[in-house]
Amino acid sequence: MPNLDALSPIKLPNDQLDIQTLRTLLQDFSEQQKRCFFERQPVTNLVKERSDFMDALLERLWKHFGFHQVEGVCLVAVGGYGRSELHPLSDIDILILSKRTLKEEWVPKISEFVTLLWDLRLEVGHSVRSVKECLQVAREDLTVATNLQESRLICGSQDCFQSLRNDIDSDEFWPSEIFYKAKLEEQRERHARYHDTGYNLEPDIKSSPGGLRDIHTLSWVARRHFGATSLLEMSHHGFLTDAEYRELQECQNFLWQIRFALHIELKRYDNRLSFAYQAKVAENLGFTGEKNQPVERMMKEFYRTLRRIIELNKMLLKLFDQAILNQGKLIPAEIINDDFQRRGHLIEARKPALFQARPDTILDMFIHIANDSTITGVAPPTLRQLRTARRRLNRFLHTIPEAREKFITLVRHPNALTKAFRLMHQLGVLSAYLPQWSQIVGQMQFDLFHVYTVDEHSMRLLKHIHKFSFAKNREKHPICCEVLPRIQKPELLTIAAIFHDIGKGRGGDHSVIGEKEAYDFCIEHDLSKPEAKLVAWLVRNHLLMSVTAQKRDIQDPEVIAEFAKKVKTEEYLEFLVCLTVADICATNPELWNSWKRSLLTELFYSTQRALRRGLEHPVDVRDRIRHNQQQASAVLRSQGFTPREIEVLWQRFKADYFLRHTPQQLAWHAQAILQQEDPDTPLVLINPQPTRGGSELFVYTKDQPVLFASVVAELDRRNFNVHDAQVMVSRDGYILDTFIVLDQNNQPIEERRHEAVIKHLQHVIKDGRLTKIKVRRTPRNLVHFKVKTRTEFIETKNAKQTLMELVALDTPGLLAAVGATFAELDLHLHSAKITTIGERAEDLFIITSPEGKKLDAELQETLRQKLIENLSELAPN
Repeated sequence: MPNLDALSPIKLPNDQLDIQTLRTLLQDFSEQQKRCFFERQPVTNLVKERSDFMDALLERLWKHFGFHQVEGVCLVAVGGYGRSELHPLSDIDILILSKRTLKEEWVPKISEFVTLLWDLRLEVGHSVRSVKECLQVAREDLTVATNLQESRLICGSQDCFQSLRNDIDSDEFWPSEIFYKAKLEEQRERHARYHDTGYNLEPDIKSSPGGLRDIHTLSWVARRHFGATSLLEMSHHGFLTDAEYRELQECQNFLWQIRFALHIELKRYDNRLSFAYQAKVAENLGFTGEKNQPVERMMKEFYRTLRRIIELNKMLLKLFDQAILNQGKLIPAEIINDDFQRRGHLIEARKPALFQARPDTILDMFIHIANDSTITGVAPPTLRQLRTARRRLNRFLHTIPEAREKFITLVRHPNALTKAFRLMHQLGVLSAYLPQWSQIVGQMQFDLFHVYTVDEHSMRLLKHIHKFSFAKNREKHPICCEVLPRIQKPELLTIAAIFHDIGKGRGGDHSVIGEKEAYDFCIEHDLSKPEAKLVAWLVRNHLLMSVTAQKRDIQDPEVIAEFAKKVKTEEYLEFLVCLTVADICATNPELWNSWKRSLLTELFYSTQRALRRGLEHPVDVRDRIRHNQQQASAVLRSQGFTPREIEVLWQRFKADYFLRHTPQQLAWHAQAILQQEDPDTPLVLINPQPTRGGSELFVYTKDQPVLFASVVAELDRRNFNVHDAQVMVSRDGYILDTFIVLDQNNQPIEERRHEAVIKHLQHVIKDGRLTKIKVRRTPRNLVHFKVKTRTEFIETKNAKQTLMELVALDTPGLLAAVGATFAELDLHLHSAKITTIGERAEDLFIITSPEGKKLDAELQETLRQKLIENLSELAPN
């Protein structure tokens, strides 16, 4: 334990109250607390001792500046400091309180006092007010009123402080009903800032749903209405059972341990448990294991703690609701059946041990909730009963035949996706039903692609599937809103959604693990074998469509044919597109954009046509080329170009050019080329209409070795992201390059910028030298991720080309550096598919050797080493 007597500032003489001595004293105290924390001293003691130490320091300085000689003035701790809770980086909120407005002669002294605290590098929040001013501000400001409610006298006039307390504790100051409603709304707004979940991968210990603020909210409301100054006092008022009090205390202590462990690692105040500090915090708390296991174990415990707090918070607030808003009067009950009744907007069990006697009735409760749109939650006594029954279960609910039947009823219920399943998850019922689900609760995902734990992601996936039922979402999700209403058995999609990631965190391929468990689940729940096979196939292949759309050339008929063979039927395709889109949207709120929508739309309709045509009747490439030429020619002739002009131009281009561009693109290119005044000036076009959710940029000029590298380097300099690149060379050595480009906000380039972008690109192309790659600082969120640069050369049917997959950290300038490497080795790039998955770039390139052939083993190894060498220069230090 810290020796407060040895370190106490109270004993310091005036001549030792200088900044350096006090800084040393604070540092010694912090180091001693750190040692005690690592020795596993109770965090409750450390938090209280830090508050006591700060009291002693402030009291000594108060006397040093002579404030103890001023009548009717006191120093007051407010907020968390008022509760005597100080973590290493906590704000020290103080109020300098006076009975009347202070005389001007004391203003400079107060300024010196506060400045000294700042010079000591303490995070001080201060206010100087009279009692009257305090009350005026507090009546208008909920935060001030809350802070004053927790005020505590440090030193000075007891009468002055008591005068303030008398007014604060009176019924007229923030009547409990108004205060309760305001705090309820404050919590609702705070939760919304965190997407109404504490299951973010970088959660806030204090403010996330289930965090410390949810415990504070209970304390504030209880204090205002009942005068309860602690969780223990709340239990004396009958709102908390002894077991619930101990549980809340246990939860608070664990969050305090994490917060203390985080604060001793940080230099600046923060409560966000970011990726950068999770490993160190886990180590500080004694979690052990290989690789990410310590963090996984800590975070699972953390998320379980949040869930318990959320559960208790909701239950207690409902009890407060009855006590404060209904003044303790019970709302009349409406009987639903022998087991349940409705009281207001809450469902209630009619028998005190219903769930223990017949565990399958737990599912009945959620069926009633799905049936009645006016039921918004579970009554507190029933919630208590559920918590007890859940903990005393000696088997999983799915082993009970009646429960299985009821679960399938829920899966088939149109309202269950939004009304029942999330509440079942929040109340631990899904974990009590499915052992596999209990394994993914709080399961971390260590990347920047995901922002939620596995279980929270799956819940959000169900929510997005439900959204596809409504026409109002058609603009954002046109295919899914068209497809889902006509799917005959949407319950199969729901089961696939529940199981799609259920194998994560267990080693091996989660899709393979989930496939078997989904099939067994379906058979156990009396679904037919064809239905079970469909669900299992969806789980196994839930990434197939997004990977194909983002990493393969979906304009290639062979790619479409290969994908169609895997999908087999239109029914499977419709299920898969709904699962794919919901999966992307549920991964990260920022992930779904018009680029991904256009890729999946194109893949869906191309595959649908292939399936309707029959896989035994593949697309005739010559027919496709002929059709594209005829359509484009008609457009050009209507613009005044002669058939001879069109024919002469197109004779210079290879067949692949006409296959991989639409008639509209062919006409757009030809018009610009035929109207070009100076053939020596590079032709650069930007389509004013968005293409695939981005800006289509076309470059036509004489071929040069560094062209691709120069273009992507220049785009990178202007903070544009290339998502797709098609590189072609005419028979007479002209380049026809097409890029799909998005800005930093994943939007097309603003039209007002088109002219400037075109001029800059023309300049670098005409210059003919490789544009210097702009070195930019690595974004903070990437600094703590290590992605090993890896190349894989993939066999393709084309014997003349090499397909290379590159996996690397998605640092600024990555694509420009890759292009420069190709130029350095004189390699020819034919196509690029750019995919970013969180912190990781997974890009595909089709390339050939300087002689226009496939890369041999020696050249592949040379390219691999060059890429590792060149990309290492971009990696964060």
